Amino acid sequence: MFKTKRIILFLAGFALVASFMGCAATSTHESTGQYIDNSVITSKVKTAIFNEPTLKSLQIEVESFKGEVQLSGFVDSAMSVEKAGEIARGVQGVVGVKNNLVVK
Repeated sequence: MFKTKRIILFLAGFALVASFMGCAATSTHESTGQYIDNSVITSKVKTAIFNEPTLKSLQIEVESFKGEVQLSGFVDSAMSVEKAGEIARGVQGVVGVKNNLVVK
């Protein structure tokens, strides 16, 4: 009986540790909290770009991973590329910006 309880406790502990490991971040995957944080950052950057009248926000794609924001798409001028990068860097929580916008 004692041995059975010990095995059950071991398995329950193992399952608990395994479930927490599933939520951990790695170099290529975000944790659940990081995913939510990056969703918020992406939304804030998109909103800031949308509110800038000189940018055509529908042509700019925004993605975030671990606080790093990537801008991609097409804009009309080099000034728009710089402006979009400035706006993204100004958003709270952004740790870096990869500006891959292309002037068409």
